[in-house]
Amino acid sequence: MSERGERQYIRHPTEIPVEVCPLEGKAVQRRIRNLSLGGLSFHSTAELTLGSVVNLRITSVDPPFESEARVVWCRPVTVGFDLGVAFLSPEDAFRARMVEQVCHIESYRRALVAGEGRALTPEAAAREWTARFAQSFPEPGEH
Repeated sequence: MSERGERQYIRHPTEIPVEVCPLEGKAVQRRIRNLSLGGLSFHSTAELTLGSVVNLRITSVDPPFESEARVVWCRPVTVGFDLGVAFLSPEDAFRARMVEQVCHIESYRRALVAGEGRALTPEAAAREWTARFAQSFPEPGEH
């Protein structure tokens, strides 16, 4: 968030599984709720300290995405906490957006098989998904 409390990046809702591991703790599986060029948010049963660093790992892509991020907000909810973390490097932020697109393409490919009985190669699914949906993903740096 900016100094005035405005979002600096467009958020994209998602349900990508992510492994979250505090530097001094045990890794837990979570699902990303929102992903942006600045970071991501997820739900946790444990509160994490503002400013602490966590390791993130997304194994649904090959090679797995790994990055460190800093906890920038932690809000109590009815059960547990909603947390937001910011990527520590612009390169990791960009790579995370690419991971999100790969996950959307694979989900699209599975949905075609289940819904239409149409099986596409990963490359064909990527071309079709890009033609239909890529415009909804902003270019890096767009707000």
